[in-house]
Amino acid sequence: MTLSRRHFLAAGSAIAAAGLTGCGSRSSLGGSHELSMWTWVGSVNDDLIGQAEKSIPGYDGMKLAMTRIGSNYKTKVLTALAGKSLVPDIVAINDDVATYFPNADQFHDLNELGAKDLEKDFLPWKWKWGVTPEGKMMAYPMDTGPTALFYRTDVFEKAGIDIDPAAVAELAPDWDTYIALGKKVKQAVPGSSITDNITSIYSYRMAQQPKRYMTEDGQYIGDQDHVREAFDLAVRVVKEGLSANAQNGSTDADAVVTNGKLVVFNAAVWWAQLGPKNAAPKTKGLWRVTAAPGGAGNRGGSFLAITKYCKNPEAAFAFISWLESAKNQAQAFLDPVLFPSTPASYTDPKLSAPDPFFGGQKIVDVFAESAKKYPGAYFSPYDSIIGTPISNELINVETAGKNPDQAWADAQHQIERELTRAGAI
Repeated sequence: MTLSRRHFLAAGSAIAAAGLTGCGSRSSLGGSHELSMWTWVGSVNDDLIGQAEKSIPGYDGMKLAMTRIGSNYKTKVLTALAGKSLVPDIVAINDDVATYFPNADQFHDLNELGAKDLEKDFLPWKWKWGVTPEGKMMAYPMDTGPTALFYRTDVFEKAGIDIDPAAVAELAPDWDTYIALGKKVKQAVPGSSITDNITSIYSYRMAQQPKRYMTEDGQYIGDQDHVREAFDLAVRVVKEGLSANAQNGSTDADAVVTNGKLVVFNAAVWWAQLGPKNAAPKTKGLWRVTAAPGGAGNRGGSFLAITKYCKNPEAAFAFISWLESAKNQAQAFLDPVLFPSTPASYTDPKLSAPDPFFGGQKIVDVFAESAKKYPGAYFSPYDSIIGTPISNELINVETAGKNPDQAWADAQHQIERELTRAGAI
């Protein structure tokens, strides 16, 4: 199916529920000498925020007032924008930044505040993601989520596999060889898995693709071969018995790392903390990282945007450009483990130091290469509408034994229905 550009933009506006047309005073949160900011837990470095809460760098007399919102973050941001009252000056936006593009008139064009002069400091694909199809710089880059292959050296040794990262990368350069590697590991150590669940394989394969579900001019391509290939790959891993069948949000999600069932996993950089370091601390020193099968990818990463209601846009831009400088992004990698979008950070001693949990390996080198080589892909305002039915049907395949062809057909039917409901077709 094809969407005209007119329908593409009109339908995108419908996604921002309740359309952002509410009435009310156009006022921002906070006093006249402070900049209000909304974000979620774990999105920024506390020490840096503490400095800004005393004084915005370069803007004496202005300070930051930050609020961490624990749940329903996006809904609260959109509700505030819809009411046009008590809107924060600065908002953090997750990797679904494109879903905010239909509301771009609610935000400042950061190029007009000086962003264009700093573009050279960032990964090109990450910078591009914050720019609307009309060329407005709506969102400023924060972190990224480059992917790599995590693996347990003790399990690999039991399987007779060379544990050197370069050797592992050479052994499994693509998904076919990765599956063969998984079979070898499972034969030596029964019960071993190469993914937590079917949707992870799909998501990480899609995270390597140069295209996703829509083209920039509004054409739907989520039924094309590159998506079906990722779908079929995920099904194949399950059929080969290499998935732990630990669905996201279940109690099994961490358990498969804790009990040693998930011993090799293609995942984003943030999984190092959420996975083995958190769920299996006793495996310290046993993990390594190498290039992912199938090539570089990215999953995750955030942005900062300045709302139209900001009381001092120049001070707000001074703050976000300071916070996301190469030096400060390197600090944010240590806590809360946010991988920088500024390549100059990758040689900072804070990042390049050996990681004891990974046997002294300098894991930043692996993720830096992934971040630099990632081909980039267009994310549309409709990606969640399109991706959710596919993921749901994949879960049906893994948990209920649904026929994969029927699952694919049902997903496409649901997508067509949802895009029609959104006014896109």
